[in-house]
Amino acid sequence: MRKKVYITTPIYYVNDIPHIGHAYTTIIADSLARYYRLTGYDTFFLTGTDEHGQKIEQSALSRGKSAKEYADEVSAKFKALWDDFEISYDYFIRTTDENHKKGAQKAFEVMLGNGDIYKGEYEGHYCVSCETFFTDSQLINNEYCPDCGRSTTLVKEESYFFRLSKYQDKLLEWYQNVDDCVMPKAKKNEVISFVKQGLRDLSITRTSFDWGIKLPASLNDSKHVLYVWLDALVNYISALGYGTDEKHIDFWPADFHLVGKDILRFHSIYWPAFLMSLGLDLPKHIAAHGWWTRNGEKMSKSKGNVVNPREVADTYGLESFRFFLLREVPFGQDGDFSQKALIDRINSDLGNELGNLLNRIIGMSGKYSNHELDSSNVLRFYAKEIDSVQEILNGVEGYMKELQTNKYLEELWKVLTIANQSITLHEPWAKIKEGKKDEALALIALVANILAKVSILFSPIMPKTAKAIGESLGFDISTAEYNRLIVKKELLKPTVLKVISPLFPRVETELMQTAQSTPALKEESKKEEGLINIDKFFASKIQIGTVIKAEAVEKSDRLLKLLVDIGEGSPRQIISGIKAYYKPEELSGTQVCVVTNLKPAKIMGLESYGMILSAQDENGLSLIRPEHLKKSGAIIK
Repeated sequence: MRKKVYITTPIYYVNDIPHIGHAYTTIIADSLARYYRLTGYDTFFLTGTDEHGQKIEQSALSRGKSAKEYADEVSAKFKALWDDFEISYDYFIRTTDENHKKGAQKAFEVMLGNGDIYKGEYEGHYCVSCETFFTDSQLINNEYCPDCGRSTTLVKEESYFFRLSKYQDKLLEWYQNVDDCVMPKAKKNEVISFVKQGLRDLSITRTSFDWGIKLPASLNDSKHVLYVWLDALVNYISALGYGTDEKHIDFWPADFHLVGKDILRFHSIYWPAFLMSLGLDLPKHIAAHGWWTRNGEKMSKSKGNVVNPREVADTYGLESFRFFLLREVPFGQDGDFSQKALIDRINSDLGNELGNLLNRIIGMSGKYSNHELDSSNVLRFYAKEIDSVQEILNGVEGYMKELQTNKYLEELWKVLTIANQSITLHEPWAKIKEGKKDEALALIALVANILAKVSILFSPIMPKTAKAIGESLGFDISTAEYNRLIVKKELLKPTVLKVISPLFPRVETELMQTAQSTPALKEESKKEEGLINIDKFFASKIQIGTVIKAEAVEKSDRLLKLLVDIGEGSPRQIISGIKAYYKPEELSGTQVCVVTNLKPAKIMGLESYGMILSAQDENGLSLIRPEHLKKSGAIIK
């Protein structure tokens, strides 16, 4: 029976150059595709660019270019980076491709024919940046996008609608019946919670701009273009030939849709509903990863701290960068990039434990056997070590299929630890002195075999490193060798080792210049010191709170413990350093201003779920309070 797998990245929106988040998604997908090819699967790996929509039209206009010229320019940057990174995609799709347009139009026709599309009028708030509609209740301060904080536009126009509400129960049934259809589980629970709140029918065309796929000519309604998310999501089947030749359609359904958590809702709600309407199977896994920060801070152009993946790869090496991304953070959680953390991984994991192990094998074999390697006595002397290695390897591959690349690599490094400890424990140099040359050479062969097996399994993540180790130890990184050394658990054939240079020279200092160390940027930051934009201001949520109870914190001269009602049903506990200025009995029943979307903090062992606003000068401290009594939970604008 044919073993096949279909893996996709999101198609990246062409509004800017690739950043670390794009690289992370693509490298995960590439590693997964390489793993499945290694293990004998017929693999189809898709990536590409999403090029329609009002945001692209506006960005192009601001640069004095046509939308197509601008899309061509930015799409080429993505493709060039993935080619330079040797990403092993099978197809790079663009939503401006004619085949994709035909596929999207075919999907519209099928859904219309199935009674799932109807014509009406849409009125709602539209965020151009997110290409998303929001209801009044979803907006921040009746105007701002809840996702990006930018102003929305009230749109009223003729539209075709998709009957998304029709599929609410079917979606919930799918989530319930397929345990890992959305990964990780916490994200799946968020999706279920959202759907249970009720789904409204979805506007799927626009008439206020032209840069998009026109409706099928048979409808004679050329003023409409497809909503960008319907257009974009269909790429996963149009890439296989849906609506045209269908030459790869047997790869459907997708095994893995890899996405960032910010676009999970579109992939786990809209896309399955579209597929249900089309009568197509649903994807097996929709997997959402977290975001990346830099040195603990959110990345932004204004801060000058956006991580350029090309710069990192050029400076520290692509293989090291790939390893860092997939080892540093559990899939689904947010990750933090810092040069220090990357250097630690290079020097410790890659240099000391991996690269140095190969150096020791080459050095010992050169000294004791003229670089000749023979595995014939390994099981005779070191069966226990082989059994320990095999026990770990038997369970490691499940982690890759579950996208737990950090755990996958962690387990492989446990195997390398066995190899390094075996040298320390058995001391081949001592055995040579004792006349036990067979045992010494068998130990070198043991360690070489451990490294060979590990190299095959980490080859999807570091293909060039694995290839170099394979060439040194006399084997190929291939499906045949995977079956021989991993599946059948055989050992290396007799060979003469090839001497190669150290794989990971030690890095002594940070090699990339940071924004903070650039004089021009420092001067610019001084001019704008203390200034923030509107997005950053609206990141803080400030509400009116009513103090229900106040009491002193034991053993503290400055802290009060407050129970504050902010309209959530139950009061929040907030620890505030105002004891020197207010007595507890003065606060009960009064109203205060509370920052309510801070991360919980622990102060003197007590959890604090917000911050009370106050002002202080030479005359003391005063709480910031509303002029008139307001409803608890009222938003401060």
